[in-house]
Amino acid sequence: MDWSALLLSMKLGGMTVLLLIPAALFAARSLAYRRFWGKPLLEALLTVPLVLPPTVVGYYLLVGLGGRSWIGSTMERLFGQQLVFNFTGLVLASIVVNIPFAVQPMQRAFEAIPQDVRDAAACCGIGYWRALLTVELPLAWPGVLTALVLSFAHTIGEFGVVLMVGGNIPGETKTMAIAIYDSVQAFDFTSAGQMSLFLLLLSVLVLGLAGGLGRGFGRRHDLRRF
Repeated sequence: MDWSALLLSMKLGGMTVLLLIPAALFAARSLAYRRFWGKPLLEALLTVPLVLPPTVVGYYLLVGLGGRSWIGSTMERLFGQQLVFNFTGLVLASIVVNIPFAVQPMQRAFEAIPQDVRDAAACCGIGYWRALLTVELPLAWPGVLTALVLSFAHTIGEFGVVLMVGGNIPGETKTMAIAIYDSVQAFDFTSAGQMSLFLLLLSVLVLGLAGGLGRGFGRRHDLRRF
C-alpha cells in the first residue's frame, strides 16, 4: 500500500470538494431558476468534462495552464511557480473536471423545489440569504450531498487528468490511481490489488453512507411536513 499516494488522494479530494461545492451551489441555483440567453450553451460547456475522454480534458488543461499560456505565465511571474506538475495545478484541474459532478445534482435538486414554496417565502418577506439557508438548502440537501460524494469519489479515482496535468511526482502529484498504474507496470500485482481493493471498499462505504444520510434526511423532512 502506497500510504503517501493515499494521503495525497484524500488531500486532493478534500481540497476539490472544499473549493468546488460552494461555487457550484450558486451556479446550480442560477441555472435552476434563471432564464438567460446562452443558458443551453453554458450548460453544455459545464457538462463537457463528463463526456470527453479524461486525457483530452487533461491535454487542454495542460495547454491552458502551462507556462506558454497567459494564465500559466502570469502565475509563474507572480508566484515564481508554474501551475502544471504540482499540487496547486492538480487542484485546479480536479475542480474543472468535477464541475458536472457537482453542478448537475444540485441543479436538479433546486429545480425540484416547488415554485409555490419559493413564492411563499418571498410573500413572507424572507430575503435571498435567509431563503437560501432556511428554505432552499434544507430541501435541496440530498442533491448537495450527492454532489459532494460524487466529486470526492471521482477525484480519488481520477487518472487521465491527474497524469496529464500533474505527472507522476511522489509526494506531490502521485495519487492512488497513478500508484496502481505504476504497480501494474512493475508487475507488482499484489500491491496493485491491495490498493484497488481499498479504493473499491472506500467507494462502497462513501456511497452507502451518503445514501443512508440522504434517506434519513428525507424521512425527517417528510415527518416535518406532516
